[in-house]
Amino acid sequence: MISSIFGKTKPINYVILLVFLVLLYGFAHFFQFSNDILKVSYGLKITAIAVLIVTIFLVNFILHRNKITGTNSFGILFYTLLITIFPEVLMDWEGIICAFFLLLSFRRLVSLKSLKQIRSKVFDATIWILVASFFYDWALLYLIMVFVSIAQYESKNIRSWLVPLAAFFTVFVITFCVLLINNNLTFFKEHYRFGLEFDVIYFSKWTYTLKLGIFLLITLLTMFFAFIQLGKSVLGRIVTLRLIALYFTLGIAITLMKTTANTFPIVITFFAAVVFLTNYIENIKKPKLKEALLTASIILPLIGLIINVVTK
Repeated sequence: MISSIFGKTKPINYVILLVFLVLLYGFAHFFQFSNDILKVSYGLKITAIAVLIVTIFLVNFILHRNKITGTNSFGILFYTLLITIFPEVLMDWEGIICAFFLLLSFRRLVSLKSLKQIRSKVFDATIWILVASFFYDWALLYLIMVFVSIAQYESKNIRSWLVPLAAFFTVFVITFCVLLINNNLTFFKEHYRFGLEFDVIYFSKWTYTLKLGIFLLITLLTMFFAFIQLGKSVLGRIVTLRLIALYFTLGIAITLMKTTANTFPIVITFFAAVVFLTNYIENIKKPKLKEALLTASIILPLIGLIINVVTK
């Protein structure tokens, strides 16, 4: 039943997932994390849920437009379920917005495989990463993906290597002018500290550590199966898969360096995890096994959400 519903791209799938996401967002804000979010204005709360909704559409667009997965709704289903497993991310509006801009960057980088307008796409991707860094300073690590992409598609053209510098200069000048007008030139010094914010106390919570460990294990296993499955595939898909694996690795690195009581960059890794999970489900040939795994993937996050509330 679940595979028949989300195995196709239907408008009803968006309705189901978006309604659930809005309800989950409201539940997290008014019940589970109400004390932690009192300091956040309603304007930021509305912005965060709006960006989250747009992110769902963006994830679906990237997956289908670039043929990373099949034409189904498994991707957005898994993205929603990951938010259910880690409802903490809903209280981190900066993480939600940062993840959105990183997705915009990835959208441009993955389209480099067409070998058209390479420098324009590299410029755009760099711009989006720099904007994402306004929310998480460590998001600048994703510039590694830009240079890896250049090395993969146009390594011999020196002008392509200079494009990120042009993007950096553009963003710096615009930001500097805005900060100058608002008399806030200390922003760069105060924001880009690149300090380690590893909260040992928070990681000592068994519920979060268990969820994170299982999430890493399942993602790495499905990543392994995806590479094995595509081992004989065309080079273009392998390159895309490697880029997604790098996307996930950088996200995990930022998660370990920046997770605190109010910051949950794990949301950055959701897109990459979704790709591997979806590819794994798509390649299951036995309908009953696929249905069983999809059912478990829905029931277990809901159970985890209940446990989260009980142990809060």
